[in-house]
Amino acid sequence: MTDRSDEGASADGNGAPVDFDRLDLLAERLSTDDRFTQVEATPDFAPDRVACVYDPGFYPRSVREARLEIVWFENGDFTVHYHEDHAEGTFDHRWDRHPSDHNTRDHVHPGPDAPTPGTNVSHPSDWRDVLSTVLTAIEERQRGFWTE
Repeated sequence: MTDRSDEGASADGNGAPVDFDRLDLLAERLSTDDRFTQVEATPDFAPDRVACVYDPGFYPRSVREARLEIVWFENGDFTVHYHEDHAEGTFDHRWDRHPSDHNTRDHVHPGPDAPTPGTNVSHPSDWRDVLSTVLTAIEERQRGFWTE
């Protein structure tokens, strides 16, 4: 475990410390993935997450930028937020595992506006399976731009 205790815990992890080792591993894996043009672990604007910018070639011109931000906690809780900036608005979708007053521990806040409450779901237990599930869902969304 990396000692970054001065950065504290996030409320989304129910007080659990951010798992910086997991974030480093996620950044390492995602940085070899051609779908991203930029992958940054603990960027200055969000020191508790990994931020990834999608290659614009996956999107029509109306999508100005698409990015994925991942926060992972030492207790296994997480928040994975997918965001698109469009010429005429935004699209947000979030996968969460954390205690909440509005949903079960595992839930999603579906696009286009990631409402609260979200939808209760069951996420895989292994972080690699969670990541695969998220990337597959985003890939399906990307394909949808080109079939309309």
